[in-house]
Amino acid sequence: MLPPWHPARIISTGGYVGYLPGPAGTWGSLVALVPAWFIRAWTGETGLAVAAAIMTVVAIWAADLYASARDMKDPGSVVADEFAGQWFTLVLVPNDLTLYAFAFVVFRVLDILKPWPASWADRNLPGGFGIVVDDVIAGLMGLVLMGALVELW
Repeated sequence: MLPPWHPARIISTGGYVGYLPGPAGTWGSLVALVPAWFIRAWTGETGLAVAAAIMTVVAIWAADLYASARDMKDPGSVVADEFAGQWFTLVLVPNDLTLYAFAFVVFRVLDILKPWPASWADRNLPGGFGIVVDDVIAGLMGLVLMGALVELW
């Protein structure tokens, strides 16, 4: 087990959000809304897209190290993947509470149902890459759906 101060543990668990009781993925997606709001307010769509891409790379590294240290394929306490996926879903969403709430639900549904190719990635990709990429795929699907919704809104 990595010590509590280890960066991979802090990042992979979303600042320990992954240890909250109940569905860790839902907590991670919910908490991810807050930094996404500020990132988008300060840097716009492009900044949030870049932040989501950076989070993806960092989350792969952290989740891989954390899962290896715990000798688990996909520890439930890892929520950095939810941060990356949720942020991708929000890229085209203006800072509006109603749209953020809808984007949260859209991402959670896609993350839980894992439509293809997210389901394939979840089953077949190894290590941190496998832990994170299925959520990123779900997030990109959410981006398309939310982009269409925002256009109609």
